[in-house]
Amino acid sequence: MPSLNDGASARIEAALAHIDISDDIAQGLAQPDAALKVSVPLRRDDGSFALYPGYRVRYDTTLGPAKGGIRFHPDVDADEVSTLAFWMTMKCAVMGLPFGGGKGGITVDPKTLSPAELERLSRAYIEQVADFIGPDTDIPAPDVNTNPRVMGWMADQYRIIRRAHRPDVITGKPIEMGGSRGRTTATGDGAFHVLATMMKRWSREAAGTTVAVQGFGNAGVRFARLAAEAGYRVVAVSDSAGGIYNADGLDLDAVEQAKSAHGAVTAAEGEEITNADLVTLDVDILAPAALESVITADNAPAIRAGIIVEIANGPIAAEADGTLADNGIVVLPDILANAGGVTVSYFEWVQNRQAWYWDAETIADRLEKRMVEATERVAERAETLDIGHRTAAYVIAIEKLDQAAEARGTSAFFRGDDHR
Repeated sequence: MPSLNDGASARIEAALAHIDISDDIAQGLAQPDAALKVSVPLRRDDGSFALYPGYRVRYDTTLGPAKGGIRFHPDVDADEVSTLAFWMTMKCAVMGLPFGGGKGGITVDPKTLSPAELERLSRAYIEQVADFIGPDTDIPAPDVNTNPRVMGWMADQYRIIRRAHRPDVITGKPIEMGGSRGRTTATGDGAFHVLATMMKRWSREAAGTTVAVQGFGNAGVRFARLAAEAGYRVVAVSDSAGGIYNADGLDLDAVEQAKSAHGAVTAAEGEEITNADLVTLDVDILAPAALESVITADNAPAIRAGIIVEIANGPIAAEADGTLADNGIVVLPDILANAGGVTVSYFEWVQNRQAWYWDAETIADRLEKRMVEATERVAERAETLDIGHRTAAYVIAIEKLDQAAEARGTSAFFRGDDHR
């Protein structure tokens, strides 16, 4: 059975110090509900054959069917997928969504695959997990190195297997296949709403506030764009090849054009920096939007940003939490700041089930409302308990799970100690 990493366990323990919950939920959070490991076959274009490890985990389904992405990456393994599914459980709970947490992936470098190989691998994965997922059981979505086209292939393969049109089995699909408007920008939009809400609570202005974005992919680009439009000064961005810095503010149009033309943001004008340099820049706001654990115990003492917005999943390793807190750095945690994607995935699932589709303005308004409300809840709990925003978010999420468990009857009820 895959296990949580030490960081996720530490953050549960930090939250449990501030709440009293049933033993049922405490035990349930220790391991996933169900985990599947498969071998995903692929016939390569040159006729050779390969098998890739594939995974799908449903961590907790107390609040509803599992929900979570599928990633294609060389580092995917059972424990990583389990931890990501746990984070999805927390994320859905803190947002008040009727979902549990799920995650999946294939241990593969998709950059080594042709488009036809990528399609065959995507469809083969669904062949292997089709009995494990479903619109009322476990609803996948895009994640690292997957996108609407990949989700479209997967949804289509599920249709072939089931001989039925079920667009609600997978979210993040192309609009033409039942996808939702606003889904591709949802993660960046949601992160910006979290930041804007907190800046308003702090009575701070955007003008002159400096921002560095580590990870210039879909979410990072969108967040940087929104920040620049709102008056923030985006001084640095990076991708896997490195970063670019300009103290006066970057021309994001030029940076995007350079990345499109040359495959790297470092092709744009400005001072070239490394990803390691970027996270330690003297800026007001740091937004890590790439992979996990870019801030660790080693580099945490060098972080100079006053606010960190976790757009990626798990960009701060748990062992860095104490140092950041001691240095007065405010962290807006991933289970809140990264939740725009799953929120619009929820909207897509609802639209698929109704066969009634909303316009972009409706999606944007409903996303903003949910993100603002969730951020206010987390901020108020952090102030009431005098704790960090991450721990406050975990407190809210675990309480939500505990309340659902109590509604069914926990050990206290069956022992006769609780007569509710």
